Amino acid sequence: MKGSYNVIKAFNFFIYGALSVYSTFFALYLQKIGWSTLEIGTLLAGGPIVSIIANPLWGYLSDRFRNIRLVILIMMAGATVIMQVVFLTQSYTVIYTAMLFFFFFQMPMFSQTNSLILNAIEGTKYKFGSFRLWGSMGWAVLAAASGPIIGVIGVERLWILYTAMMVISIVFAFGLPKGESKIVVKTEKTNYRSIFANRAFLFFLLLGLVLSIPNSMNHTFIALYIAELGGQADMIGWAAFFSSIFEIPVFLLLDRYLKRNTKTMIFCMIFISVLFIIRWALMAGAASGMQIIFVQLLHCVTFGGFYYIGTQLTALLVPAQYRASGQAVYALIYGGISGMAAGVIGGWLFQNMGAQSMYISGVILAAIGVVGFAALYVMVRRSGVAAEGTAAG
Repeated sequence: MKGSYNVIKAFNFFIYGALSVYSTFFALYLQKIGWSTLEIGTLLAGGPIVSIIANPLWGYLSDRFRNIRLVILIMMAGATVIMQVVFLTQSYTVIYTAMLFFFFFQMPMFSQTNSLILNAIEGTKYKFGSFRLWGSMGWAVLAAASGPIIGVIGVERLWILYTAMMVISIVFAFGLPKGESKIVVKTEKTNYRSIFANRAFLFFLLLGLVLSIPNSMNHTFIALYIAELGGQADMIGWAAFFSSIFEIPVFLLLDRYLKRNTKTMIFCMIFISVLFIIRWALMAGAASGMQIIFVQLLHCVTFGGFYYIGTQLTALLVPAQYRASGQAVYALIYGGISGMAAGVIGGWLFQNMGAQSMYISGVILAAIGVVGFAALYVMVRRSGVAAEGTAAG
């Protein structure tokens, strides 16, 4: 069984690396073939729209068939094939249509991987962060390594790097465990509405949406922002590297010291929201690509903490038999619905008012997050309606 845990780590390294190559340079590729900032934002907003259907559907299939590995393999194969169509044409209509299908397979991939990890380590000594950190390492290392390569071969050949990484990931995926939950569920009638039975979880999802919008705007347009300030492809790769590599110690520290109870996690989210305010304010005031690289260091604590704590809260608050669906709902918030607003609104702000205005809007939303999580903490402390316990891993 230890061998399968090592396969999970290797798989995380390459799948996150493959998607970092795509997400770091794809906007630059579209700009290279003549797309405007607003057109790029509108296209990438299509992913979150599709994810509204894709995340719950794939989550349901994983829970229904109790084989997350199979679902992940299908998603990876679909995403890899469809991206070949995207890179073979420069037609707006064909690219937009193909990308909608790509998003259907790609968007739920991380949430289903998280579910597989949580189910595989349930009842063991292993921690979630010790597996997820390999994803951060793959994202950082392969994005940084791809920068100089893109500088040599040209961003128009991005498909070579992406396809190679996805093929390697698929090979490792065949060695993954099935990822079915070890908890034996009594055969009694339940329904998926029980996922939303906890009001604290619903409020958390709403606040997560508020924090995720500026993070999605940054993720979508940072490459264009660096290029606008005179940065080259290798600098864009290093920005992705520094945004992810230090997630590793953050995950390890959270594994070791974070108390698995609702009040503690929500209190941590207040602190994370404050750091988001600082991060977006610094991005708004950046004068060079090098400054952006250093500001990206805050990503490890802001999004890294938000991602880790949110995953653990979801595992804690959602019934075990619906864990894959619960993770899909959480992913729908931070990578789905938020992306719709980020792509269109962020693209409009960037094109018409400048990147600085886009990041100032992030400061305002993060401030709302501080107030909201403080209110949620008070509500949970007074009412005690939120679940307390230990999340898997």
